[in-house]
Order: sequence, then C-alpha cells, then structure tokens
Amino acid sequence: MTALRFLMFLSLVVWLGGIVFFGAVVAPTLFSTLPSRQLAGAVVTRSLSALHWIGIVSGIVFAATSMAYSRLAFGSTNVFAARHLLIYAMVALTLISQFGIAARMETLRTDMGVIDDVAPTDARRIAFNRLHHWSTRIEMSVLVLGLAALFLTVRRLQ
Repeated sequence: MTALRFLMFLSLVVWLGGIVFFGAVVAPTLFSTLPSRQLAGAVVTRSLSALHWIGIVSGIVFAATSMAYSRLAFGSTNVFAARHLLIYAMVALTLISQFGIAARMETLRTDMGVIDDVAPTDARRIAFNRLHHWSTRIEMSVLVLGLAALFLTVRRLQ
C-alpha cells in the first residue's frame, strides 16, 4: 500500500511541479534569453506539449493508484470521489488545451509565419492572442484543481 500512496503523490507532484516550473521558469527564461520571440515560442510550444503528455499520464496513474489504494485500504472504490473528479477535470482540460487550443494556435502560427511581423489588428493574430489567453487560463485552472486534489488526498490519507 505504501507503493500505491507513493505513486499517487508522485504523479501529482510531477504534474503540478511541471506546471509551476514551466510557468515560473521555462517560458519567461526562453522569452528573455533566446534571440527571437519566434524561436522562444517554438520551444515553449514543444515544452508545453511534453508537459501535457506528462499530465495525461500522471492523471491516469493517479486515478488508477488512488482507486486501488481505496479498494485495499477502505474496501471500496469511489470513482466519483472529489479528488477523482478533480483529476478527471484536470485531464479533460489538458486534453482540450493540447488537442484543441494548441492545435489551433499551431495552425495560426504556421499561417502567419513570423507572428511579430503580423499586424496586431490582423484577425489571425487576434485569434492567436485570444487562444494564448485561454491556454494560460486553462493551465492555471489545472494547477488550482491539482492543488485541491493534493489537499483532498493528503486529508484522506491521514
């Protein structure tokens, strides 16, 4: 059972730590040190995609180990426990970000070429900026939901 608890916490720590590190260190560092915003954006896009896959796998690992732990420790598995619902929402938001928002942003980025050369009033750039704003909101929502899931998990295991 210790291994299950370890995997539960590890999956959340990796996912949440990745989000915090990406937002607080990776993205700002890339945009302040690389020679162009275009290059920084390309690296951020690839890094965010990797973070999304880490999140999807982490969510699956958390749900599976949490349900197994509940079955062994408490004799029942509640797939609708609050911590599980939070994880499901996190995975859903991550999937929307990866396959909806990021995919549409990439299409716009390809269509525009160098984004900084496109007028701020261009419909494609406005759409890109709007999607970027939603991407940021979704990542923040995933972080907040993850912190709530972590709190509920810690509280449940005391």
